[in-house]
Amino acid sequence: MFEKILIANRGEIALRIIRSAQELDIKAVAIYEETDKDAFHIMRADEAICIGPGPRKDYLDIDKIIEAAKKTGAEAIHPGYGFLAENPEFPEACIEAGLVFIGPPHEVIRSLGSKVIARDIARNSDIPVIPATETLSAGEAANEEALAFAAEYGFPIMIKAVSGGGGRGIRQVDDERSLLAGLKQSRSEALMAFGNDDIYLEKCLSRPQHIEVQILADSFGNVVHLGTRNCSIQRRHQKLIEIAPAGLPKELTAEICDAAVRVAKASNYQSAGTVEFLVEPDGRFYFLEVNTRIQVEHTVTEMVTGIDIVREQLLIAMGEPISFSQKAVVERGYAIELRINAEDPKNEFLATPGVVQVYQSSAGHGVRLDGAIYQGYEIPPFYDSMMVKLTVYGFTWQEAVDRLSRALSGFIIIGVKTTIPFFQQIVNEPDFIQMKFDTSYLDTHPQLLDYEEKEREVDKIARLIAEINAYGYNPYAQ
Repeated sequence: MFEKILIANRGEIALRIIRSAQELDIKAVAIYEETDKDAFHIMRADEAICIGPGPRKDYLDIDKIIEAAKKTGAEAIHPGYGFLAENPEFPEACIEAGLVFIGPPHEVIRSLGSKVIARDIARNSDIPVIPATETLSAGEAANEEALAFAAEYGFPIMIKAVSGGGGRGIRQVDDERSLLAGLKQSRSEALMAFGNDDIYLEKCLSRPQHIEVQILADSFGNVVHLGTRNCSIQRRHQKLIEIAPAGLPKELTAEICDAAVRVAKASNYQSAGTVEFLVEPDGRFYFLEVNTRIQVEHTVTEMVTGIDIVREQLLIAMGEPISFSQKAVVERGYAIELRINAEDPKNEFLATPGVVQVYQSSAGHGVRLDGAIYQGYEIPPFYDSMMVKLTVYGFTWQEAVDRLSRALSGFIIIGVKTTIPFFQQIVNEPDFIQMKFDTSYLDTHPQLLDYEEKEREVDKIARLIAEINAYGYNPYAQ
């Protein structure tokens, strides 16, 4: 059993890991940059250590994080998601420093991090893959390869970064001109985001559903799946709403989950991971990629299965087998997760950092919050704009939707614009209520951005109280 671990991350995922660690009686060390010194995760850790002035660069500095772990006596490092979570050099450095990396082996991260190699693993496991090129050659040769692929499969085509993830480095092109221009743009974006400008092309499917399967694998060769999630509602290929289970027919669900387990076994996977697929309206499905980390949306799976995925990650890293069998996994009801961000949806979802003058969270039965803010907290402009993840559970889909509507109305957040009004539009939209959506949902429902932000009476009162507290008197009284 570990006595102390270090969490190489910030925000709500750092808090999430801290909670599971403390339940196992493991001390949790938080790291932070000076530009993040007021972050909530620091307050909930057993100890915290500053790793540099920031912003962002120190959270990406492997040497500084290893040094912090050694200095605080941590035995293992959990990477969370983002930052260094999918950088194979990080687990490699941990092993060299005598530390345990709480995640897959570096060889697995390196293999599955390449979308081209991951596709080969899936293909060799008899899992359908979307027609695609190999990694495109450098220079003018890439143009010829791209045009040949377009001639064979037609448009639209997706340009993707070989090391891509999180919706970055992806571009849809609809004709030869945009294809040739897109190759240069995608290479540039991929280089900036991943340090690798390798790209490839993939045939674009029409209005598929984005489905993923949560898996767990241990060092004894056991692999289990925890069912499906539906992540079809996306903005620019980034997930906005996640749902478990995916709502697919039972037989199709079983086929996809079986395929996910085969990919995990073929890649010698260990720890928690997610295998992603695209599913066409006729039920044909294709392997998309493997995410070698805990994901933001793991909470919906935890809500419908009752399984603590982070706890299992920690136990697996300590050399324990998965603590349950596949037969013990039962999905019950529906869960929906939203990311409540400090963003302005009506302004291209532009981040709106600032001081949270009033924060009253929602609550009640069937509501889970994974938050990273508090009243008076100044959301810094340097990091992700997520304020709190809202996850609701319902015995039926309708109950989950009703609960989501109630939970959204329960928030009082004053000081920054949020995504709440936009989500309130979605939760009242007929197709969403009937669970009819695919990856084109936002494009085919542009009216969702047609709303007026009205300050409720309760918001006005909360704002007044905040101002009285701030000034020490009522600025509106004579």
